[in-house]
Amino acid sequence: MDSQQIIAPSRAPSGGVLHVNVRHTSHFTVVGNHLAQHQDLSLVAIGLATHIQSLPAGAKVGIKFLVERFPESEARIAGALRELEENGYLRRDRERLASGRVVTRTTSYNQPCTQATSPPARHPNRADRTGRASTRSTRLARPAAARAIPATAIPATAPSAPAPVPVATPVATPVAAPGPATATAPAPVAAPAPVRPQPQTPDPDLHRTASALLLELRREAAVLVLSENDVHSLTPAVATWLERDATPASVTRALTTDLPVPLKYPAKLLAHRLSTLLPAPVPASSVAPPPVPFQNCDDCDRAFRAPEPGRCGECRTAVL
Repeated sequence: MDSQQIIAPSRAPSGGVLHVNVRHTSHFTVVGNHLAQHQDLSLVAIGLATHIQSLPAGAKVGIKFLVERFPESEARIAGALRELEENGYLRRDRERLASGRVVTRTTSYNQPCTQATSPPARHPNRADRTGRASTRSTRLARPAAARAIPATAIPATAPSAPAPVPVATPVATPVAAPGPATATAPAPVAAPAPVRPQPQTPDPDLHRTASALLLELRREAAVLVLSENDVHSLTPAVATWLERDATPASVTRALTTDLPVPLKYPAKLLAHRLSTLLPAPVPASSVAPPPVPFQNCDDCDRAFRAPEPGRCGECRTAVL
């Protein structure tokens, strides 16, 4: 009972921060102050390093995945990753798998690794992609202790080597075995061309009317000039329209309205419209019977409806 237990947090100076700390028992990550209070790293780089260190082994940390996860732009995340590489908190190596595919191995260090290879120097006059000026890039340069010493600067008598810095052993990221090659999808099958309609009962009069209608189309649209073979092949389809109680005017309007410009194949366009716009057949029950013709009475000469000539009803009653 010699140690004093602090129940309430100590009061900070005016304007300072107050810490209310709760001990974590699960789902936490230990981050050193050398990272959290780094003098040369940007706030984006510090936060990104903390996020990467909290991920399990094998998690995706590529730029595309980080852009989908965070609101920062791709340029800012790429710049933060370069900062972490320059300061020894991250290393990215490109390896070629047995299948020939090239992957990037990313190693995260919770202590700065002094054996990380130095990245290529930036252009001195180019502004940083994150929107900072080139003066900011000099502040983000790698510390002198982590830079590689050029060979010309090594003296003949080397001083005693410093104590080796412990380096964390990189954890190999498991790589999934390449799956079997997917089968090539079959080529799409073109839809069959619509069948040209044929009349149910051959009628010479309908065929003559249909042939004349096709020949007259050029008067309605000058581009609809058909050859003799085209007229012969399209006549049954037009006769089918006429058989289904379509008037010649309605058939002409359907074939000449909204023609494409330019029209290269008039016969093919007419065949397509005659097949796809074919009116439905009229049911037999809905066809009205022909009206009874008028007849003149043989006695009074008055008109009346009857299938055959004769007397009207009043004259037949008078005779009886």
